[in-house]
Amino acid sequence: MAGPLEGVRIVDLTSIVLGPYGTQMLGDAGADIIKVEPPGGEMTRSIGPHRSADQSAYYANLNRNKRSLVLDLKRADARAALLRVIDGADVFVHNMRAGAAARLGLDAATLLARQPSLIHASASGFRLGSSKQDDPAFDDLIQGMCGLATLNGTEAGPRYVPSVMADKISGHTLATAITMALFARERSGVGQALHVPMLDTMLAFLLPEHLWGKTIDDDVAGLGYPRLMTPHRRPYATKDGYLCIIAATDEQWQRLFTLLGRPELIADPRFADLGTRTTHIDALYGVVAETLPTRTTADWLTELAKADLPHGPAHTLESLFDDPYLQEVNAFPRFSHPTEGDITMIAPPVDFTGTPLAIRTGAPGLGAHSSEILREAGMTDAEIARLAA
Repeated sequence: MAGPLEGVRIVDLTSIVLGPYGTQMLGDAGADIIKVEPPGGEMTRSIGPHRSADQSAYYANLNRNKRSLVLDLKRADARAALLRVIDGADVFVHNMRAGAAARLGLDAATLLARQPSLIHASASGFRLGSSKQDDPAFDDLIQGMCGLATLNGTEAGPRYVPSVMADKISGHTLATAITMALFARERSGVGQALHVPMLDTMLAFLLPEHLWGKTIDDDVAGLGYPRLMTPHRRPYATKDGYLCIIAATDEQWQRLFTLLGRPELIADPRFADLGTRTTHIDALYGVVAETLPTRTTADWLTELAKADLPHGPAHTLESLFDDPYLQEVNAFPRFSHPTEGDITMIAPPVDFTGTPLAIRTGAPGLGAHSSEILREAGMTDAEIARLAA
């Protein structure tokens, strides 16, 4: 069965993580993703372990379900060829700064004048029209500027989350925005431009719970959701490892107090309801933290399951692959790549009953589909040969 975006063609001039992550999601959904790269390929092709020089593990997990077109956009004939490819597309997406896109003639005004039904999508660090629209931005910078690094800090100071989180969340937002724009075009027949600014996207992601008192101008309550700010909010140490527990409702906390051998805390006014538990969150989580080291992780997991309380192991990267649930749902499928052999991938996370997502092709070799794509754009073999030269 075809995916939900079968028949949609997307010309993808993005690189690194943000754009490729978002367009890979659209490729998993069945869209034809034409990945445009410079002659040397984009930089993630060389990051991390690899079997072939242009096929790193990093690249493989960001660029499956795509076709690769190599064009040197410093050349006028290559830019003209790209325009012909875009003419046959539903979406054009890039993550260049606005000034760079304009210099190449790939800005929204130029392309929408040429093709009014096109969805022109872009992402960069800051809002278009702002004083920072052409400032450079990468994940670390945005993690710091949005406040995430400070929230994740330790006594040693702010700390970046060990994941390119700002890039990937912005990539999710980009993919979602593109599908919204495609839906709007189905209704109107008219294309439009959209832009995802990384900093603003991360603020929208990070702050709903942390605006706290600021939302209603309560200076006493201040900023930051107390339950998330306590240093006790972390996997709990057991006799031989760590595990995760979360209780939310009054009834869940009553069951947890009983399981921990502290039933008297059910009547403790500090922990009577959500409001008082939030006020005394350090003491509350401290009770859990001081009790769990008395038994092993396996013992606690068994008892927590019997009590129907939310729980789970605190995995390492390595132990993820031994998790029974992740094995059951085939979270890490093996894929036979035509040039790289068998590789481990990450399964698409969303289930559709009628139009399932799928890993159809592995990440493409550099320029593997150049001639094919240019022929589809109506170019002759002679024209393609001149570009290749």
